[in-house]
Amino acid sequence: MESLEMLLEGIEYEVIRGKAEGNEVSTVVCDTRKLTAGCLFVCITGTNFDGHEFAAEAVKEGAKVLVVEHEVLIPSTGDVTVIKTNSTRLALAFISAAHFGHPADSLKTIGVTGTKGKTTTTYLIKHILETAGHKVGLVGTIETIIGDERIPSKNTTPESFVLQKYFREMADAGID
Repeated sequence: MESLEMLLEGIEYEVIRGKAEGNEVSTVVCDTRKLTAGCLFVCITGTNFDGHEFAAEAVKEGAKVLVVEHEVLIPSTGDVTVIKTNSTRLALAFISAAHFGHPADSLKTIGVTGTKGKTTTTYLIKHILETAGHKVGLVGTIETIIGDERIPSKNTTPESFVLQKYFREMADAGID
């Protein structure tokens, strides 16, 4: 179980229903297919779906806390805490980092941006750093590399929850 107050550190929010103090959740979820009893569900507005539309379903599936940007219709019964913030996508980034124990704090990170050549550049940097004796992970358009594991990319840019999960796996694998 994780402290809700700890997960919300660094986020501006308002408690609309329930309480943050002394509240604990089992895990963090932003995908309705992964709902579990006692979880914190972050309602993300995406391109094709709005997580706010699934708030009632999340509660029925056992979500204990909802993080929202706007009002949601949920059953009036039950012990559900509703946290409102200006940006659930930004909140998810902070919540995910806390959920995974702030793994990026133990990693040196290099970001590559631009229109063309990012993949080539990242593989060149990875090779140079490994030749210099560093253990290197990579999150890219094609794949994520954690030690000997290669995970095909599903999106050009992973959601913050997935990115923090990868960072945790990298830190645990001794990647620096």
